[in-house]
Amino acid sequence: MGARGRVLAAVAAVATTLIAAPLPAHAATEMRQSFDLGYELRNFAKTNERALALTLLPDYQVPLRTIGLRKQVEGTQILLEDGPGRPFGRNFLGNLCGNHMDGCAGDVRLDDWEAQGHGTVEPVLWTARNGSTISGHVWATKAGPAKRPGVVITNGSVQAPEELYWFAAQTLAKAGYVVLTWDPQGQGYSDTFGEGADARDGFPSQEGRPFFDGTEDALDFFVSGPASPYRPRPSCTTGTDHGPKQQARVADGRNPAFNPYHALLDTSRIGLLGQSLGAGAVSYVGQIDPRVSAIVAMDNLRAPTSGPVCTSAPQTRPKDPPLTKPALGLTNDYALFEQAKTKLPDPRAKQQASEKLSALGVDTGSLVVRGGTHFEGAFIPNAAFTATLRGNDLYAWYLRAWFDRYLKGAPAAERALTTDRWRADPLAAAVDGARDGNQFSQYYFSRLDIAALDGRGRIACENLRDGCATITPDGLAPRDWGFLRAVKTPDGTTAPDAPVDALPDAGGPRAASSCRDTRAPVARITASRTTVTRRGVTVRGTARDRGCGPRGTGTVAIVRVSVARVVGSRCRSLRQDGSFGPAAPCARATFLPATGTTSWRFVRRGRLPRGSYRIAVQATDAAGRTRRAADRGSVRRLRVR
Repeated sequence: MGARGRVLAAVAAVATTLIAAPLPAHAATEMRQSFDLGYELRNFAKTNERALALTLLPDYQVPLRTIGLRKQVEGTQILLEDGPGRPFGRNFLGNLCGNHMDGCAGDVRLDDWEAQGHGTVEPVLWTARNGSTISGHVWATKAGPAKRPGVVITNGSVQAPEELYWFAAQTLAKAGYVVLTWDPQGQGYSDTFGEGADARDGFPSQEGRPFFDGTEDALDFFVSGPASPYRPRPSCTTGTDHGPKQQARVADGRNPAFNPYHALLDTSRIGLLGQSLGAGAVSYVGQIDPRVSAIVAMDNLRAPTSGPVCTSAPQTRPKDPPLTKPALGLTNDYALFEQAKTKLPDPRAKQQASEKLSALGVDTGSLVVRGGTHFEGAFIPNAAFTATLRGNDLYAWYLRAWFDRYLKGAPAAERALTTDRWRADPLAAAVDGARDGNQFSQYYFSRLDIAALDGRGRIACENLRDGCATITPDGLAPRDWGFLRAVKTPDGTTAPDAPVDALPDAGGPRAASSCRDTRAPVARITASRTTVTRRGVTVRGTARDRGCGPRGTGTVAIVRVSVARVVGSRCRSLRQDGSFGPAAPCARATFLPATGTTSWRFVRRGRLPRGSYRIAVQATDAAGRTRRAADRGSVRRLRVR
């Protein structure tokens, strides 16, 4: 047994004795009321857990060096075949992580994911709006439903290539998602500079544009398909069209014309995940982009007021956008340049964006990892970039649960979000100096404020460390669950969207269901309780799901409503920000989430133009099945006079 094996065996031995133990008394300790230097030194020591228990061990260092050398050769080969010497060639020589070695390698335990048969991944390239070539990967599994929700992941800045976020990509892909990871301009294998008149646009990347513009471009590529190939938008700075570069690279086989996994992607169910500067980007872009339904921001969630100015299309960057999308913040005790604390911080300092969303009635949460650092959600295998041992697993658990709740409407996701497992985590306790398995900060409040799926009101807890009546055992997976074992299962071992009320676990496949639910739920509009006037729209109705089996009762997971202004034979759909989109076939109308399930309502206030309106409703069950709004009960025509 190697050094790493001996350390992890010792951790496992301690954890085994803790798994069956009750929640220890010290784990329920209240938030700190006064500064204690002794506690702070113990808490700050937790920042070294990942290095001491994993990345500094010889068993980890050997493959880290081996894979780093292989990637250095790979980068050199790319530049020889598609470098600056070719027309529209690539150039990432100015990027800190252009070689993907050492601290730029990410978690090397994930490097062989496809080769070992755990899933499938496809490298992709596209031309950004400023002409830079962007490098990324699309992730999925071969097993799974024909249509799946999708998540785009936006990196942090400087030393943050996409490999740092492969833990999240693989976690989500194994859970039945299509996932896009990519390197913003100036990072990894993406170009350092733009093209032509935009050569200096987005340089240096820390000015933000590659993350905000880049997230929109990544979304454009993600939803592209054979009928609508990807074409970059005009440059925000100069208005230049770099479409010819994309077309030239497609013509000679260097760029794909569209997302190669387009056939798997359900474009009506898309989420954004971002870290650091990427967290700021997804906090803003996720709220203004009608294609996005849910947001997770890792260190940390913002309540955005504006994004970088887009001179060529200023209307795409509204100030003070409406905040309507459910958004989760994952953060930590210590900031980017961590230092031991010398006084007690404001316990609400990390949750201000979440509190703002709560005030607006939008589902939200803010979770703070005890002893955690900026790198809990960005795996850098270098001792200078410190992190706890289990923060990465906590992040993976909650980001997957958040998207399961708001993109799939899965009942199990509510249980995963309201779990008490991270208040008594055995693996965290095994490496903690005080044997405290409570992963939530004693300095900052961790909170959750979400609507219950069954319409019974709100589930709220303002102090997850101390716990609330709504925070209970989830019964979904062993208490020592970790993302690594979960992503290392063979492709097809688990069925992510099977109608079983549980999360797939690393230990093996889910239990088989006694029957297969093949019936989509039925949603109906109650005409007598539906009004559309110049001052807004109110739609109410019901939904039911028969489930499966002779007396089976299904679960309506989410209801969505479309309000569209009829223009000739086409429709202009109401968007999240209150505006109406461009005219499109009415069958492709945009649907927005309603409140409630079996009994639901949809209310939007704001001035509506006179004209004819088409109201439609559709419901999705826990198995992800949706009935298209087509019959008389699910579609209504009304006129605003």
